[in-house]
Amino acid sequence: MIGIKSIASYVPAQGLDNYAQGAKFGKDEDFIIGKIGSAFLPRKAAEQETSDLCVHAVQQLFAQNPALDPASIDALIVVTQNGDEEGLPHTAAIVQDKLGLPTHIAAFDVSLGCSGYVYGLYALKGFMEAAGLKNGLLVTADPYSKIVDPEDRNTTMLFGDAATATWMGEGATWQLGKAKFGTDGSGAAHLKVTDGKFFMNGRQVFNFALVKVPQHLHELLGETGLAPADVDAFCIHQGSAAIVDAVARRFDEGAPEKFVKDMVETGNTVSSSVALLLEKHLFDSTWQRVAISGFGVGLSWASAILYRE
Repeated sequence: MIGIKSIASYVPAQGLDNYAQGAKFGKDEDFIIGKIGSAFLPRKAAEQETSDLCVHAVQQLFAQNPALDPASIDALIVVTQNGDEEGLPHTAAIVQDKLGLPTHIAAFDVSLGCSGYVYGLYALKGFMEAAGLKNGLLVTADPYSKIVDPEDRNTTMLFGDAATATWMGEGATWQLGKAKFGTDGSGAAHLKVTDGKFFMNGRQVFNFALVKVPQHLHELLGETGLAPADVDAFCIHQGSAAIVDAVARRFDEGAPEKFVKDMVETGNTVSSSVALLLEKHLFDSTWQRVAISGFGVGLSWASAILYRE
């Protein structure tokens, strides 16, 4: 079966000091760390495009896995809502060319936000298994610095730029279990771009996450025959410290410590946030079973169980 073999990332070294941003907007350290959760927000260089972030992440993946031959890659999905230039052609084609990957590769984009990594895992697994493919790359890169208004206190302190690359293939340590998905386009106005500027209704998004995500995770566990005690960790989208903490409390008053929170140096990296958690905590852990969940723009949400083979 196709599973997760390795994950790598690229996080730009340059960025914004969130304490400085907080001072600008009259926010203190308790708000910055306790509510936002991020002291530093990485930012791509002005000359870097979305595809460049993708390329850096994939190159790091190859460096970490010498046995992975770039010529053996036969599928590539790029999850992004902010592709190169005007979004045409698709970013995956540009990444294929920049990396020199074989031209027999299947390469396409998935236009999803914070739920995109979970959707992408299952899209790539299903695609590969249906077509008999051996090695696939799931790449996430959504530099919101392209669209965030630096004068908008509701968004400029939240988002960081990053990219991740996940190698999917046979003989993987981590397998994909049961998954559930959801979409409610009636909430589209809460997260959108108009005339190149990003808008977020923070209160509505917070309420959506607080109601939907704990319920969705409980439904997933119930359909899998699992109890919260059977899951070693919950790696959910790092929208903000406040959202992760609130979801954890609402899900299970007895075990909020199982919800991993790790965004101090990255911020909300959109579709990359779950993958960044897995890269840092999954492979060197003793975990046997992990629940993941992404949620946001769409409105869209996705949750799944990963298990160690």
